[in-house]
Amino acid sequence: MALNPNEDTEFNEALRKHGILPPRPPTPRTPSPPPAPTIEEKYANYTAAQLRELAAEAPDDETERILEVLRRRRLQEARKKEMARFGRVYPISREDYTREVTEASKVNEEGDEQEKGTGVVVFLYKDGIPHSDRAAQQVQILAQRHPHTKFVSIVGDKCIPNLPDARLPMFIIYRKGEVLNQLVAWGADRERKIEELEAVLILAGAIIPQQRRPPGSDRDSDSDGSDLEDIDDDPSSRMRSAATSTNAKAPKNIRAKKDDSDSEFEFDL
Repeated sequence: MALNPNEDTEFNEALRKHGILPPRPPTPRTPSPPPAPTIEEKYANYTAAQLRELAAEAPDDETERILEVLRRRRLQEARKKEMARFGRVYPISREDYTREVTEASKVNEEGDEQEKGTGVVVFLYKDGIPHSDRAAQQVQILAQRHPHTKFVSIVGDKCIPNLPDARLPMFIIYRKGEVLNQLVAWGADRERKIEELEAVLILAGAIIPQQRRPPGSDRDSDSDGSDLEDIDDDPSSRMRSAATSTNAKAPKNIRAKKDDSDSEFEFDL
């Protein structure tokens, strides 16, 4: 009869004590069942609106409190994501123009049921021209102030060959793949304030100020889109009112696309 060294017998145990058989391998422990998921884990992929509905039907106050914390966390994450969409000026080359400007302006923002596309402001400049340098500083500020609008910059004659310095700085405004307006030689006639440039870009359609609400009103919102609205203290919302009341007509050096037939320059590169 052959000896089975793996059998758990007294004879084998005696052989192990004398070193004739190797020690038995330890018996593997039965794995413990996984713990029940926490509320945070269970609803990790739920939207703010879904968490609001769950909180309204929560079986107890503690569950409601946790769901409300999760909902507010979703809102904060969404706001950060939205604010980070652009928020700066992107230098581009002529080769980038179609992709970074024309095509980018066709992209609808997430949750935009009206499919307004993206406002894109092309800033054509040249270093050393005082009013161009001043406009460059203003563009940097406006790009941070209005992160839903894309601002790009390119040296004037690198974008449009033989573009005269007298036409700089120039702004070309796109939305949904179309040139809405152009602003030529901004600040050449007199020193312009940033509020003036902001108002003109709002009127031209490059900037759509975000609607904002007082703190705490997000509990009454029924959808994620309205949850993401911010506080009504942004200068852009006041600027739209100012632009409407003080600039009923766009400045003369803004020209709509359909009036551009006399232009010697081609903008959709």
